[in-house]
Order: sequence, then C-alpha cells, then structure tokens
Amino acid sequence: METRVTHGSAGIQAAGALLRAGEVVAFPTETVYGLGADATRGDAIRKIYATKGRPSHNPLIVHVTGIDQAQAVNGLLPKNARRVAEALWPGPLTLVIPRGGHICPEVAAGGPTVALRAPAHPVAQQLLAAANVPVAAPSANISGHTSPTTAQHVWDELHGKIPLILDGGPCAVGLESTVAEVGEDRIRILRPGAVTLEHILDILGNFKGSINPAQMPAASGQPLASPGLLDRHYAPDSSTFLFDPAQWDAVRAYLREQGPGFTATLISYSADIRLPAPHRTFMLPNDDAGYARGLYDALRTLDAMRPNAIFVLLPVNERGLWPAATDRLRRAGRYFHRKEMP
Repeated sequence: METRVTHGSAGIQAAGALLRAGEVVAFPTETVYGLGADATRGDAIRKIYATKGRPSHNPLIVHVTGIDQAQAVNGLLPKNARRVAEALWPGPLTLVIPRGGHICPEVAAGGPTVALRAPAHPVAQQLLAAANVPVAAPSANISGHTSPTTAQHVWDELHGKIPLILDGGPCAVGLESTVAEVGEDRIRILRPGAVTLEHILDILGNFKGSINPAQMPAASGQPLASPGLLDRHYAPDSSTFLFDPAQWDAVRAYLREQGPGFTATLISYSADIRLPAPHRTFMLPNDDAGYARGLYDALRTLDAMRPNAIFVLLPVNERGLWPAATDRLRRAGRYFHRKEMP
C-alpha cells in the first residue's frame, strides 16, 4: 500500500473521506498522533487492531468534537462526567463512561464502557468535522512501541500499511491523555496525564465519593478498563533501564566494567548526570511540560542508534506531568539493578 503524507485543508478533506469510507488514517492531536477509524463501523475498527497488532482486549479511545457529538453517538453523559467535560474539553482528558448509542462493541473490546475524548488540536477538530463521524484512535504506531509525536514518527513505523498520514506538526503535550472514570460515587484515574486528579476535584467541588479506589486487574483475555494499562507499553526495541539520581554512581561503575564494544545512551534532565564519550546523552528540559513534550522523541532518537542499552534518569517530582512521564517510563523499561544486569 502506498502511504501519502499530506496537510492543510485538502489533506483534511481527503482524510475525512477515507474515514467515511471505512479506512484508517493517522492524524495529530495535542497529545500524540492517533490511528483513526470510524467508531461506528466494526470493519473499520478491526483494521486498527490488525494494523497495530493490538491485543483484542485493549480498548480504544473515541474522539469527538465535543459534548454534543458525544451525546449523539453515546447517549447522555453521566452528571459528573458532563461537568468535567464542560470545563476541560476540548483537551487532553479521556472520560470512561457506560457504552451506548452507536459505538460498536469492537471499540470497547467488548466491554461495558467506552472512553471518550474531545481533542484540542485544531487539525484533529477540523478532521472530525470533515469526517462527520466519531473517530476511534489509539496511538499511530505498532502496539507496545513508543508513541509518535510527529508525522515522521508515524511514517517510520506505518508507511506502506496505511493510506494517509495527516501532518499537523509536533504534538504540543507529547504524552497520552489522562484517562479518568468520573462517576457519581467514585473518581478513578486509570492513566495519568496532563489533567490531574486535583483539576477534576476542583471542578466537582465537595466530592463525597471514593477517590482512586484500588483497581482489580482484568482476568486473562477480558477487556481492560482503559487503554494504557498493559504492563509493557511505550517501549523502544533497545533494552531500557530506569534509575534514580542516587544510583548514578552505580550506573557509571557498571558502564566502566563493560567492554569497548558496549554502547550506552542516556536520557537526562540534570547537567550533573551525563555520559562520557563514546556514549551519548540526550538532555531534556528540567520542567514537566518540556520533558513530556520531548520524551518520546528522545526514546525514538536513541533507539535508532541501536545501543546496547538506553538508561533513563527517572523524574523525582510528583507534580504536573511528571507522574505521567514516570508512568510511561515504568511501562517502557525496567529498573536498574546492578546484580541483575546482563
């Protein structure tokens, strides 16, 4: 299959026509690039799963223009979910609510709920309007790999597999949306992102229900409650090891012990933690927004160098986007334990 990269109004109209015809297209959002298909058509949704190699029990997020379209395709939003959507849509927030209306079961992996989001990216909004259908879209990459934040990232993995990539420039947030279940008696953050629990509680005021109750793991093969819950996800092909600042001396000692053919790369946000030549260091900003925006590009850039190992200095801040970045890294790699290193 020939893959075309396009942009602008002509590209948006072409992408919308493909979606209406039951095809898949890649498009930008403010979080990451998505691989979209008509959420009302099971045949189209199955193309997403086949193209990505995505496990069938991992549900998708349905993208809508806003509350009106959400209600049209899925019925009324629960009261608290609607209040939060009115305040935070369009934006990087996905709400998990009971599935109904015209959303096909394949979107929810056969489960009883559906994940809805209104993206803020202007190209995504224009595409949704042009397609005039709700668009189910996971990240536009092979399942389990690092999510794409540029059209080039999508091309690197999916060219020849999809008909069109709609280029809207680099993603402004760079990490997937927050996924939250907001009901009348409980609020649960299923995947952290730019919208925090504090944002939601501020909107709802004096909420009396349970907050972030423990989540029961799905039985084998049963639908997951949300995208982004797989143990291994967002991962480079290269072995990736996470370490805390206090482990820096141990990491350096380990690298000194390796032979001359061993190459390592490092993602750091601290000027004091860098690798000497011939190893490579990718510096990210020491602020949560800048770090999140650059993280996936850093992982992809270093992975393309085919190092023996990628080391990542873990964030230690628990505010803003830092917890979301840490969540993605914990699924992309494993902790550095010197005794267990190969």
